[in-house]
Amino acid sequence: MAESGQPMEIESAPLQQVAEALRQTRPFAETDPKTYLAALGGVDRVDRIKVSAGVVLVEPGEQQRFYWVVLEGEIRAERPELDGSRTVVGAAGAGEGFGEAPLLTGKDNSPMRIVAVRDSLLLRFTDQQFWTLLASSPAARKVILANGAQRMQAYQVEALHREKLISLGTLAAGLMHELNNPGAAAKRAASQLRENMLRLQQLSLRFSDRPKTAEQLECMRSLLEHAFGGCHPPALSSLAQADAEEAMAEWLHSTGVENAFTIAPALVAIGFEPQELSCARETFDAARFSDTLNWLEALVSSVSLVCAIESSIARVSELVTAVKEFAYDERCPASELDVHASLQTTLTILGHKLRMKQVEVEKRFAAAPSTIRTRGSALSQVWTNLIDNAVDASPENGQIEIATWTEAGTGPGTGTGKGWLAVSIKDHGAGISPEALPHIFEAFFTTKPQGSGTGLGLEIVHRIVTQKFGGTIEVRSAPGKTQFIVRLPLSGPAEAASPAKPG
Repeated sequence: MAESGQPMEIESAPLQQVAEALRQTRPFAETDPKTYLAALGGVDRVDRIKVSAGVVLVEPGEQQRFYWVVLEGEIRAERPELDGSRTVVGAAGAGEGFGEAPLLTGKDNSPMRIVAVRDSLLLRFTDQQFWTLLASSPAARKVILANGAQRMQAYQVEALHREKLISLGTLAAGLMHELNNPGAAAKRAASQLRENMLRLQQLSLRFSDRPKTAEQLECMRSLLEHAFGGCHPPALSSLAQADAEEAMAEWLHSTGVENAFTIAPALVAIGFEPQELSCARETFDAARFSDTLNWLEALVSSVSLVCAIESSIARVSELVTAVKEFAYDERCPASELDVHASLQTTLTILGHKLRMKQVEVEKRFAAAPSTIRTRGSALSQVWTNLIDNAVDASPENGQIEIATWTEAGTGPGTGTGKGWLAVSIKDHGAGISPEALPHIFEAFFTTKPQGSGTGLGLEIVHRIVTQKFGGTIEVRSAPGKTQFIVRLPLSGPAEAASPAKPG
């Protein structure tokens, strides 16, 4: 019985007692008055609930196995967000029903918070009673199923839009992280270059106060050619570089060069060795030799800074190109697409996230050919979802393995001899539970915490790979390892044959 004065009053009422009020609601308005009660003979009693404004009927994550009909008032569905806020996703007023979508899709727990907006009066049917209603009343069934389809479609559209915004946010965050590093490096290099230019000017004035001999000019020319020879001298190991710097500093010091231990690292960094500097020692007196080497170091340091600025700007251009390829992938005309380049573009965009968790990426690109024929393949979205999930699943200092290879096709169409290009993305996280594994490609299914995922990422991946591209995707998971394998037809969707299953 109801408890008078409470925020929520629940009583079990005979169906005959609420029959007339129920017939005034939209789900039951088209039922035949003469056969109405007989058609609902399987339902004897229902819960009649009075709630005050602000009362929560269902919390997120709670079991929700009821179908509700609002007789008076208004009920609202809210989705909790990560920042603690709540987004209104739907409402039901007097005469409307709700709750059919979870029952129709087999969802036990509600992802929403159901709250009364105003003082309300509702009828609540159990899941068994709900199925009895559908079976016994064609008119009610028609309305309830139409409402359910409309709600699920609206929610899917909203969730897809939200998924796109999340992807855009991830992309923007990644781009900001990636642009910050080369931008800061270029700024530091420009500042140091300004100081270097002043020092170089002072040394040049000291150095040019007397005419140079032909031997001195030839020596300076050869040193300048080396200094401007390029931005990428042969790389040395840490130990080899330390030994070379020490040897250079000792040689400079022994010849009386000022700031010997300061200028040695810059000279070694650009590839100079003591014997290359011997011409300056032989053609200049001791004082001029010291000025020559300090002038050369200032010049070499300036060249290195220009190289750093050039590299930073190239990095910015690379990022902009990667984002353009990602954003305009769908607008591309039919063309050959390099899957390896597509994977590398995605790794570039997600580079900040990999560095934040210090996740190492091992690439084994063995596919030959690595290109596929496509028109707007949307592969960037596939790789972004799979690699982003792999990073989330990986522990700190973990490893992700990305491999490609080609396979022969089987079945109709194999006469083309083009076969399949396979891409494997493997992480070493906790793995996917056996219970969840069969459902991971279903819409709205997610193993992430409430509010942190829409459950559409893998569903979108599956749809792009299988429906848009004519490929296949499989997942293998065990504790400590999860592997997604995407197979794409080298010949394009129209000529795709079934890929050979690995043994």
